[in-house]
Amino acid sequence: MTNKQIYRYDSISKFHKLCGLPPPEHPLISLVDYGKVEYQIVNQEISWIQNFYVIALKRNMKGKVRYGQQKYDFDEGLMSFGAPGQLVSVIMENQTDPKPSGWLLLVHPDFLWNTPLAKNIKDYDFFGYSVNEALFLSDKEENNIIGILQNIKNEYQSTIDKFSKKIIIAQLEVLLTYTERFYQRQFITREKTNHQILNRLEETLTQYFNRDDLIDKGLPTVQDIAASLNLSPNYLSGLLKTLTGQSTQQHIQDKVVEKAKEKLSTTDLSISEIAFELGFEHSQSFSRLFKSKTNFSPLEFRRSFN
Repeated sequence: MTNKQIYRYDSISKFHKLCGLPPPEHPLISLVDYGKVEYQIVNQEISWIQNFYVIALKRNMKGKVRYGQQKYDFDEGLMSFGAPGQLVSVIMENQTDPKPSGWLLLVHPDFLWNTPLAKNIKDYDFFGYSVNEALFLSDKEENNIIGILQNIKNEYQSTIDKFSKKIIIAQLEVLLTYTERFYQRQFITREKTNHQILNRLEETLTQYFNRDDLIDKGLPTVQDIAASLNLSPNYLSGLLKTLTGQSTQQHIQDKVVEKAKEKLSTTDLSISEIAFELGFEHSQSFSRLFKSKTNFSPLEFRRSFN
């Protein structure tokens, strides 16, 4: 294998082989003891695309994961999530004691077929988070998660009957719901880091709307702003919703209205000119947004200053 080739793993069985593990006990779901993983690679880096969901809880992993062009160190107590089709690169480092530990829950989309989770799993935004936005767990939270993972393993290792899949799906839903709760806790408790993000967001939006080429660039997208902050769009919106009650898009719109009020009250520019300066292709779109946010049309707002 070379570190330039990207491998594709469509089945959990093939991924087990990559990890140097025996075949899975169930073809569509598997709980892997991370302490037993031995990547079957010649070089120190391997990249792959997996076509199944991965819920990972890793400790003492000496190495890095690459998403896009950025590398992130593993840390203790990190829980991360991967959706089908995501590109993952692992950069291995010489491992010394303590030995890596943790769990990988692999779930093929076919296992979810004909259950509500087949559709609902797409509503869990954390499957779109980057690895540097992983979940930090307290000891109590970690033990809770491990208990659910073990329940899933015990069930698929038991004699399969008509209740087996229902029970496993129910455990998966509990696991994902706990994850939502723990992420909400993380958004709130990591106060210093999160308020730094809010400050950087405000600075980024201010700089964007002060650009001379805004007419050519157009309005910023959620993806633009998230990239500027080195965050995934899903994580940024989830954080902002928790802290401010508003999505990233709503923050962008608020900044648009703030700049529009400034121009309406301090310049003689026409409504159309202000709209174009703020990156709108059509002044009607600008007017609709302004009225939806202020209950005044841009012209009515300007007249209130006369």
